[in-house]
Amino acid sequence: MSLEWIIKIFTENWQMLIRGAGVTLYISMIGTIIGTIIGLLIGVVRTIPIPDKGVKRIVLKTSNTIISIYTEFFRGTPMIVQAMVIYYGSALAFGVDINRVVAAIFIVSINTGAYMTEIVRGGILSVDKGQFEAAQAIGMTHVQTMKNVVLPQVIRNILPATGNEFVINIKDTAVLNVISVTELYFQTKTVSGNNFRYFETFFITCIIYFIMTFTVTRILRYIERKLDGPEDYILYANQMQVEAPEKAISKARKNNGERI
Repeated sequence: MSLEWIIKIFTENWQMLIRGAGVTLYISMIGTIIGTIIGLLIGVVRTIPIPDKGVKRIVLKTSNTIISIYTEFFRGTPMIVQAMVIYYGSALAFGVDINRVVAAIFIVSINTGAYMTEIVRGGILSVDKGQFEAAQAIGMTHVQTMKNVVLPQVIRNILPATGNEFVINIKDTAVLNVISVTELYFQTKTVSGNNFRYFETFFITCIIYFIMTFTVTRILRYIERKLDGPEDYILYANQMQVEAPEKAISKARKNNGERI
């Protein structure tokens, strides 16, 4: 490996590489957001109580079966195969010509949605059942309970897993080069094919991927800390719990003294 070659390759091709990194971030970000929304919607549907009989039971049973097939299929097949089937398969079978970037976003979104479905389900199950019962006791419907009580807690609980999924998507977008999406890996192949310096070119790409994933991870951890509130909140809350009984005892003694 030559440092001079690394500098030369980056100086001559930095615009292509940065443009590819931008496409990678764009696809992975939009795909993660849409996939998270899909996971939240499916999570709400899967937690709707199924009645013993009626049309509602049939609809919920059917929807749960379709959701199970969807999650098992997209979690059990590689994204690179899904990209080939969706992009080239839809063109051959149905004559549908999809824009490559739109197809890439669609592929990443439905793939992420399949994983986020299980993550959201775990987040919903982590909420104490007493909160569901309390919401029902005051007359809330299932949708109101999920919207006002459960989902705000679920979003905070699944934030680390969502961030991890975002980082995975940044790396997995490299497989989309099979449908000629001009993301970072595709641009790197183009540059290395022109100069035949594969090691130096892909070394630069490794650094760019690391910078993207490292930056995203730090931003998400900052958001988590902001959602957790001040660091001294727990200490202050514990102090209040300790001081409250002492104040109550002091007040009781004072009242008893006044009575005497």
